[in-house]
Formats: sequence, C-alpha cells, structure tokens
Amino acid sequence: MSSATAATLSHNIAFTIFVLGVFGLCAFMLGVSSLLGSRAVGRSKHEPFESGMLPVGSARLRFSAKFYLVAMLFVIFDVEVLFLYAWAVSARESGWFGLGGAAIFITILFAGLVYEGAIGALDWAPMARKKAKARHAQ
Repeated sequence: MSSATAATLSHNIAFTIFVLGVFGLCAFMLGVSSLLGSRAVGRSKHEPFESGMLPVGSARLRFSAKFYLVAMLFVIFDVEVLFLYAWAVSARESGWFGLGGAAIFITILFAGLVYEGAIGALDWAPMARKKAKARHAQ
C-alpha cells in the first residue's frame, strides 16, 4: 500500500469515527433527557411562560413594513461594516490602493444612505402625522 493511500485511509477512518461519535453523543443526550426529564402533566404546562409573565392577547401582531425595511438596512450596513473592518485590519498591507478602494466603498455607502433618506425610507412618522406637523409649524 502506498503512503498516499495509507494517509487517505487514515483520514477517512478518523472522519468516520468523528461522525459516529457526534451521532452517538446526540443520541445519548436525547436518550438521557427523555429518561430523566419531568413527566408532570397539567393545564398550565402547555401555556407559554416567558420573563415571569403570562401571555396577554394574541401572538399574531402586525408589524409595519417600516420595521422590516429598517431591519434590512441594518443588516446591509452591518455587513458593510464587516468589510470595512477587514480592510482596517489589512490597511498597512493594502497600501494606497486599498485606501482608494475603501474610500470608493465608503462613498458608495454614503450615497446609498443619502438616497434612502431622500426617498423617505428612514422616516418613521406616517404621512398624515407629517402633514399635521407641517401645518402646525406654519
């Protein structure tokens, strides 16, 4: 048997043992929790209970579309901050070319933020409240 074949075989055996160990550990944890877990039954066992308070009303709340828009904007800008952090870590190695690229990237981000503000995506107040506020200011 060649050394490459022996290395591949030992790698595959080690990986197989690892996978079997993971499945065995999961089965063990599920089995022990089902054997040692509580079996008490009652009317209040099936009610949700969080933060020391009983639920009031329905869990089916309607959120404004603005909430989802702001959540998406947060995720987008958060990922872009990750890119800037990666650039900041390697700023010395990337030199002036990297600085120019980061400057272009930040300019595009700023232009996107200005555009979002211009179309009103960052405004929280409904239009009726804005109009009433504008009339009151006059």
